[in-house]
Amino acid sequence: MLKKWLFASTLATAVLLAFALHASAAPTTAQTREIAKQAYLFGTPMVDTYRVMYAFSIDKDSPQYKGPFNSILNISRVFTPADTAFVTPNSDTPYSFIGLDLRAEPIVIHVPKMEKNRYFVFQLMDLYTFNFDYIGTRTTGNQGGTYLIAGPRWHGKKPAGIDKVIAAETDLVSVVGRTQLFNPADLDNVKKLQAGYTVQPLSAFAKSKPPKPPADIKWIKPIAASNERTNLEFFNQLAFLLQFAPTHPSEAALRKRFTEIGIVPGKPLDLSALPQAQQAALKNGMEDGQKQIDALRKSLGGKTDTLFGTRAFLKNNYVTRATGAQMGIGANSREEAMYPIYDNDATGQPLDGSKHKYLLRFAKGQQPPVNAFWSLTMYTLPSQLLVDNPLNRYLINSPMLPGLAMDADGGLTLYLQHESPGKDKEANWLPTPNGPFMAAMRYYWPKAALLEGSWKSPKIERVD
Repeated sequence: MLKKWLFASTLATAVLLAFALHASAAPTTAQTREIAKQAYLFGTPMVDTYRVMYAFSIDKDSPQYKGPFNSILNISRVFTPADTAFVTPNSDTPYSFIGLDLRAEPIVIHVPKMEKNRYFVFQLMDLYTFNFDYIGTRTTGNQGGTYLIAGPRWHGKKPAGIDKVIAAETDLVSVVGRTQLFNPADLDNVKKLQAGYTVQPLSAFAKSKPPKPPADIKWIKPIAASNERTNLEFFNQLAFLLQFAPTHPSEAALRKRFTEIGIVPGKPLDLSALPQAQQAALKNGMEDGQKQIDALRKSLGGKTDTLFGTRAFLKNNYVTRATGAQMGIGANSREEAMYPIYDNDATGQPLDGSKHKYLLRFAKGQQPPVNAFWSLTMYTLPSQLLVDNPLNRYLINSPMLPGLAMDADGGLTLYLQHESPGKDKEANWLPTPNGPFMAAMRYYWPKAALLEGSWKSPKIERVD
């Protein structure tokens, strides 16, 4: 009996030992490639948003620097081709930027009361690029308010004087404010409103003793957008950023898989020390992930409203989230704004201002159904930045309607071409680059007809 027990015990120990050795064994080349693909898709939005955050809030030598974390910078102008920190910026709502570091304590944001007909929005985006909440006309109204933004490690109660507590999943958060500008003469009014936007730590708001400051961070230089898709440094950047993003329960298994290829939160990854076969597997994984992004982008046909939103809306679909980051990082959720992208004409051919002239026409009574306003903005390719032109006109939007020429039948025709369409049509001219381009519609606070799809965006027609 004793011999049988000893045999069974020895066998069980051997099985457990074998299992442990298997579990701790390095992944195969094929497994490394698959995990790298998953990490690339998961991490693309994080690495992209860190690049913007670094330029705006960390690198004081950057021409795009806006100010330190937990402070607000108001841009009392619209964006131009000189603004290059992120792709597809809008140029019809002066921006307010806030980079939040919530490690020590929550931050309080106050917005003043404003006119009922002026649209404004503060979009709160975490390190994953989820739009986790909003302050603005649609969600909180124009009566003014005070809001507490709390990080994932804060568990306090709502203080007196706070209208709403908004919880973030990550320690680092990007807040993008947009304030509607009706026309150039309205700029002083926008400046006054921006002066009323305030940001302060909870301790300052509550007039209490501030907590111990968080540990100093040795910020790493982000990857240039031009080589992010092929640079193995991507995985080191992801490991660095994961320390600011506590594991969500739904992603525990995935995050554990990342550690199998050396992606450990806050731990540097020495990529040059890896065997050549493993480096090749990591690169192949990046390529595999990018192919999935490219395939989804191609299938969308310019429709982007499914790419941005909360975690609950995106349902941990990492291909979708990564595609959104590459097509237009920082875009709003569909309830706030919709962004149909034009990169082909009505025949399916790529748009190119060096080869063709185009028009976009809204029939009588068929302008976009929005509660706020709509705009059409021009971007050069492949940079997806605003287009320098002799008119210094980067968009045409609905606030410009009084100065636009209507068609004889009451419709509205916009001319998209590199050279002037003639003095009689220049009011409706949106200049293109002398080469490939894309154009983006923006429907701010879309009505049901847009959200439900009963109203369709017109196609860009080639006219030559």
